[in-house]
Amino acid sequence: MDTQELQRIAGAGPRHWWLQDRRELIARELRRLPEPGRAVDVGAGIGDGCAVLLDHGWRVTAVDTGERAVELCRARGADAHLADPRWLPLPSASYDLAVAFDVLSRLDDDHLAAAQLTRVLKPGGTALVAVPSDMALWSAHDVALGRSRRHTRDTFAALLAGAGLALDEMWSRGIVVRPLVRRRRHRVDGWETRRRCTAVNRLLSWTLSAEQWLPATSLPGTWLVARAHRPHDG
Repeated sequence: MDTQELQRIAGAGPRHWWLQDRRELIARELRRLPEPGRAVDVGAGIGDGCAVLLDHGWRVTAVDTGERAVELCRARGADAHLADPRWLPLPSASYDLAVAFDVLSRLDDDHLAAAQLTRVLKPGGTALVAVPSDMALWSAHDVALGRSRRHTRDTFAALLAGAGLALDEMWSRGIVVRPLVRRRRHRVDGWETRRRCTAVNRLLSWTLSAEQWLPATSLPGTWLVARAHRPHDG
């Protein structure tokens, strides 16, 4: 993640609706796991995900392609490395949890990065992966972020399976806000995570939080999230 992108994300504010939803999503998924262990956050960015993991007692390793991102993650208390997600400088079968948000969609050879997630996980370890969904939402925003694609459920599932991960669950995020996102993104010329007034930001945050209670996670949204695991040998 380059410095300009980090500045834009940080400038959006810690309570930005998308960043807040990411933190809440990770926290919810951690409650499914039996106990804290070792986690790796690939494409850690400003370290929001690292902070959630650390707050829940996990020992965290962060990986990012940007020097500033590595500095920010180290400042939060993570063991951070400057590295390409396709070639992680980490030992095999060493982590209980691997988190990768908006990483795979930026790589033409995303299968290499997905395979690395499997390699570093212990057998039975969990992968929490999120990718932008649906090429109908493709816009200048995606180009500015360096993305190569937006996924369908089938292509995302195939990517994880090809990496040797067993899919536990896949669900959509941003179902309710999808029409707003599509309308807005197709009217801007680049990266779009601008500050919004407090009331609008709170409404968007509340809307995303409420989605977990809706029986509609299979409907099209703006993101796809998957929980998968590395199968035990044999």
